[in-house]
Amino acid sequence: MERQRRNTKKYSFRQQDLKELRNLTSYVLDPLGFKARFGKLLLLLNTQVDEGLMSVLVQFYDPLYRCFTFPDFQLLPTLEEYAYLVGIPILDQLPFSGLESVPTSQEIAYMLHIDESLAMSEDAFEAIFVLLIYGLVLFPNIDKFVDVNAIRIFSTLNPVPTLLGDTYFSLHMRNAKGGGAIVCCLPLLYKWFISHLPQTVAFKENKGCLRWSARLMSLTNDDISWYNRVYDGVQIIDSCGEFSNVPLLGTCGGINYNPVLARRHLGFPLKDRPNNILLEGVFFQEGKDPQNLKGRRVRAWRKIHRKGRK
Repeated sequence: MERQRRNTKKYSFRQQDLKELRNLTSYVLDPLGFKARFGKLLLLLNTQVDEGLMSVLVQFYDPLYRCFTFPDFQLLPTLEEYAYLVGIPILDQLPFSGLESVPTSQEIAYMLHIDESLAMSEDAFEAIFVLLIYGLVLFPNIDKFVDVNAIRIFSTLNPVPTLLGDTYFSLHMRNAKGGGAIVCCLPLLYKWFISHLPQTVAFKENKGCLRWSARLMSLTNDDISWYNRVYDGVQIIDSCGEFSNVPLLGTCGGINYNPVLARRHLGFPLKDRPNNILLEGVFFQEGKDPQNLKGRRVRAWRKIHRKGRK
């Protein structure tokens, strides 16, 4: 069967200059302890993203199913995969909604251990360093600036739903606009995607010097690295509240994603073909929400439905 020619869109990525921030990693005295306290932030900070690969990947975004649709398979990032890759668990609490109050300067000083007795402490350095990573890597917005949303998310200690929400929201928005700057945690999306690519020597070496577009188009269902044993025993967040899928809230709006399509990633069988109800799509921009979709999402996250393999 002849494959249809894709209409490519022109995308760019919001990436900060992280050289100075990366230099600060040498001041982390206990990297293992830092990882235990804050997750795999140092790994994300030092991830070198192949923008050529990511530029090709986003061409495969499918706005109907909210996933990446390739000729022979579909892939989509999940909450559970993001939680593992960033090393931060998803808490059973309401994630960032944008309805939180703006922290006062005194509250920020308390979060960052900035007072006379602690200002020069290791705790103060680590807190400030982590906040910089949140603002410049996890939730990039303005160049060389940590915005208030990053501070509010930092204070909740539950960033994963927002990270995934920003990923889907920006992909969906830019796709609808026909291109533009994708604003999300690009190192995290990159690490997620390469975790599913073939691990063979032939694919990695690419002796034929093929472009990423040709390499990805040639992949089949059997080439993909579908499952990692780290997800053994995991319970997936399958839906929330009234929704038949998962309503995500990002920093710029809301979007639903469909974990039913990703069960194979996590070792779950896909017993039936997903129906249109399960794949319902809801999308809104911050400040353009006449139906109060944000309020419905906030209520939905108070009732999380998890599923195991049984």
